[in-house]
Amino acid sequence: MTESSSRRRTAAARNPGTAPEPPAVLPGKATINDIARLSGVSKKTVSRVINNSPLVHPETREKVLALMKQYGYTPDPQARGLAFRRSFLIGLIYDNPTAQYIVNMQYGALDALRDSGYELVVHPCDSSREDYIDGVRRFVQQQKLHGVILIPRVSEDEQLATALREIGVRYVRIASVPLDAPASMLVTNDRQAGTEAANYLESLGHRTLGLITGPRRYRSTIERGGGFLDGLGERGIELPADYIFEGGYTFDSGVAGAEYLLAKSPRPTAIFACNDEMAAGVYKAAMRRGLAIPGDLSVVGYDDSPVAAQLWPALTTIHSPTRDIGRQAAQILLADEAAPAPLAPRTVTPQLLVRDSSQRPHP
Repeated sequence: MTESSSRRRTAAARNPGTAPEPPAVLPGKATINDIARLSGVSKKTVSRVINNSPLVHPETREKVLALMKQYGYTPDPQARGLAFRRSFLIGLIYDNPTAQYIVNMQYGALDALRDSGYELVVHPCDSSREDYIDGVRRFVQQQKLHGVILIPRVSEDEQLATALREIGVRYVRIASVPLDAPASMLVTNDRQAGTEAANYLESLGHRTLGLITGPRRYRSTIERGGGFLDGLGERGIELPADYIFEGGYTFDSGVAGAEYLLAKSPRPTAIFACNDEMAAGVYKAAMRRGLAIPGDLSVVGYDDSPVAAQLWPALTTIHSPTRDIGRQAAQILLADEAAPAPLAPRTVTPQLLVRDSSQRPHP
């Protein structure tokens, strides 16, 4: 044994809680065993640090965290799930044709999960299939998910919510109206936003209007379109049924809806499309007919997706804070299960964002 080795062993004997000087590098990727060895503590103690256990001494916690940072160690969610008999995975389950909506929702959820030790996994599904609930159940059980975020339209399916309750997984439902216990809901108040769109267009002087809705089976269609009709009714305008077109929340359905409405006599001077992709389709149909926006036709969309600002003229739309909705939904799942249940669900309120696609109609 060299003299320097003897001195290190003597120092360690005097200070048993002091770890040996760690090497500059580790061969390969650092593991939890490496961090435990370098910290001079047990693997169980490192696990407690990872999971923010109050049973760890502050100095020990700081030492373990510093070594984790130094060697770039990050715990594997699946391995943690096996060790603690639960998963560190949050699922996002959706059946939605609007890609940007899904992307923004994922960004929001990831904002909340950052540095939490949890990861996000996604599961697209087709809610029109008879076996889709069985598919969701298998996904949740195979991944041993800590919880799931349900977004429209699957969030509106009571049978799916019942199936998740039966297998004992936490979930949060994002929907236009309260559909569940407050602890499991995030409400987006779509009807109020639809009413605001109607009030705005009528205040500009529009009396002949068209409405392009989403699919009838979506609750958001009922709320957004219903709010628009309510707002017009409160201002003395009854929208004829043949001035309402059922779209599919897609660009092509927006084109088809606008072609249908713009062929009417009298022609609408304004169209409210229940999402921005359909509103973009209205632009194309108007261009085909040589109609100027907003000179000949005012257009209002919904969501305030990136396309709204990219269109020319920029689209007046309802700003729905989709990324914030995703963030709040994930936060609900990360909250302490033992905390008192809220008396009311979390809510977000969309707001009208006036840009350049709307103005007073020609006299």
